[in-house]
Amino acid sequence: MPMNSSPCLLALPLSLIGSLVFSSCGSTPTPSVPVKPEKVTKAENPHPAGSYEAFKWKTYPGTTRTWKSESLLATANSLNTSITIDIGDQRGFLMVGDQVAMDYRVSSGRRNKYDTPPGKFQITEKIQDKRSNLYGKILDVEGKVINSDADARTDEVPEGGKFLGAPMLYWMRLTNDGIGMHKGNVTYRFASHGCIRSHYSAVPIVFAKTRIGTSVTVQP
Repeated sequence: MPMNSSPCLLALPLSLIGSLVFSSCGSTPTPSVPVKPEKVTKAENPHPAGSYEAFKWKTYPGTTRTWKSESLLATANSLNTSITIDIGDQRGFLMVGDQVAMDYRVSSGRRNKYDTPPGKFQITEKIQDKRSNLYGKILDVEGKVINSDADARTDEVPEGGKFLGAPMLYWMRLTNDGIGMHKGNVTYRFASHGCIRSHYSAVPIVFAKTRIGTSVTVQP
């Protein structure tokens, strides 16, 4: 036996020796096949399309979308509606009796500085096109904004400049000291000076379906 011959090769037919010169004694391991991860499919909403349950699935209450019950809204009027505002969830509800006719996003007062007061209120004033007389912008003599978050009570207007109140379309007053509901920039956070900013897709309907005297409940 040649000194460099392998005992394993001597035990095999000569026709296979050439193909196994580089193999070790014993069985050749089968290469492992990578296992593809299972494809994760997006969970489907289990509730009927268009239903309130479907709307509230997954992203609620953080969504800025508005849900409407068209059948209830068709029966809603200024005599049978009320409004509930949930400060914790930042949602507003137009109610017909004890049923939700519309669920919409709101942004209430900034925490620890301009908190929106909880309680039971009534709408005492309605003005469709209104500007704030307290908060807004200060413009210089050339009309350039020099203060974009001005308070008319404390911030000085330069000579030749002016104070421009923030727009408060679809204004519905709740308190004598200036708290109300109106159209405004609705975000994912508490953002106002105390008023209840209401989403643009909902507030014109709220305005149309309410009256002076409509009950508004603000929950903490």
